[in-house]
Amino acid sequence: MKEKLIDPEAVALCREGMLCEKDYDDLTLIFDMFGDSTRLKIMSALFTHELCVGDLAALLEMSTSAISHQLASLKKTKLVTTRKIGKNVYYSMADEHIENIYRMALEHIRE
Repeated sequence: MKEKLIDPEAVALCREGMLCEKDYDDLTLIFDMFGDSTRLKIMSALFTHELCVGDLAALLEMSTSAISHQLASLKKTKLVTTRKIGKNVYYSMADEHIENIYRMALEHIRE
């Protein structure tokens, strides 16, 4: 059943600003990365310095397997990049956009 529009101009204006479904799906994946405290801790550390799995595991007092699992999710969503030196793989944040979102959310909860 189609609902009667109260303000068709407002609805049309909002419709113009809507994204395509793929963009909403991609945004959902990004925001999903913020839905896990371990991933948030990893991102927080990587905002400061690139680290390998072992360093992150020691920092967060978790197993390397658990850290690797979370890093795989972050890498899949292109939030982290890797750099290999010898046998070690170092992780860093892909760019500053995610840190900006993180900082704004942190600022919001601290208000």
